[in-house]
Amino acid sequence: MLKTETPSTQHTQLDLYPVEDLVRALVDDQALAAQAVKAASAEITAAVVAMAPRIAAGGRLIYVGAGTSGRLGILDSVELYPTFSWPAERALALLAGGLGAMFQAVEGAEDKREQGAAELTALAPTANDVALLVAASGTTPYVLGALEAARVAGALTVGIANNPRTPLVNEAEIGICLDTGPEVISGSTRLKAGTAQKIVLNTLSSALMVRLHKVYGNLMVDLHATNAKLTERALRLTMHATGVEADTARQALEQCQYQVKTAIVMLLKQQTAPQAQALLDRHTGNVRAALQ
Repeated sequence: MLKTETPSTQHTQLDLYPVEDLVRALVDDQALAAQAVKAASAEITAAVVAMAPRIAAGGRLIYVGAGTSGRLGILDSVELYPTFSWPAERALALLAGGLGAMFQAVEGAEDKREQGAAELTALAPTANDVALLVAASGTTPYVLGALEAARVAGALTVGIANNPRTPLVNEAEIGICLDTGPEVISGSTRLKAGTAQKIVLNTLSSALMVRLHKVYGNLMVDLHATNAKLTERALRLTMHATGVEADTARQALEQCQYQVKTAIVMLLKQQTAPQAQALLDRHTGNVRAALQ
């Protein structure tokens, strides 16, 4: 039996717990998710190292999953645009049952291996693409079909599962096992298995964006200011990076369509917006290199 499906021996009378103890048991069990991710640090590092040159060469991130795993993939993909100005067409997500399964379970969709293969193939993957394939069990047919199609196309395959020695971990070019063990509510992998998946997807995509110069220091300087909150964040980041007052930062941002990277270079190098952008372009968007 898969570890994630094995009944936990820790809380066999969970339904009898007073609320305080129930909450403590659930929270304590979730804390184990971070430990499982930490134990897989070497494999996560290898994935980032392999992903970076492919994506820098124009590749796409392609997330694949079913149920909770697939929804987490969609979540990671859609957040890359406002956070890092990453083009939506270069962060794609496949969910068993289609996008409608984001909001309502489509039973049986995950069992269709051929569907996973067909939907991945329809994206015309190339050798520069990276397929992030997620399944708690490590045996989901839809995900394994997509894995097979990605490998045939020569794309980098990163398999993320919560059970060791399963097909997804073994057959992907880079297998990441998040060994979270039995769930406190038996078989409910939306709990710590899902939490571990969310952590590792955040880590992979964030580390990748840092390597692609979307971050200066620890500041998210390539955000896309699409609303009032992000516009104010762009202002604060510019002020923090340059030490100027709000009015000065705002004037610079207005001259470069609220591109924080450009505003920082403008202010610290005392350049116009076109000059600062040209300098960034020469250094592939690397703020630190542009400033030096």
